[in-house]
Amino acid sequence: MYDRITYDPQIMGGRACIRGMRITVSLVIGLVASGMTTREIIAEYPDLEPEDIRQALQYAADLVSDRMVMFAGEKP
Repeated sequence: MYDRITYDPQIMGGRACIRGMRITVSLVIGLVASGMTTREIIAEYPDLEPEDIRQALQYAADLVSDRMVMFAGEKP
């Protein structure tokens, strides 16, 4: 399912990265969250491809889909 998301203890401390590069999934998600488009992200990180960004977003969505997020002052 995630052929572009990799983990390697020798790269970025084992954090989820894109295709073994030193570009983390969290970086990509942060760029999207800040309002950057796929085209803008690729201009900044030309080693990335549109499918890398799509998989990073899907990976993040899958991670949070089974977790309940609690906000300050909220009770379960």
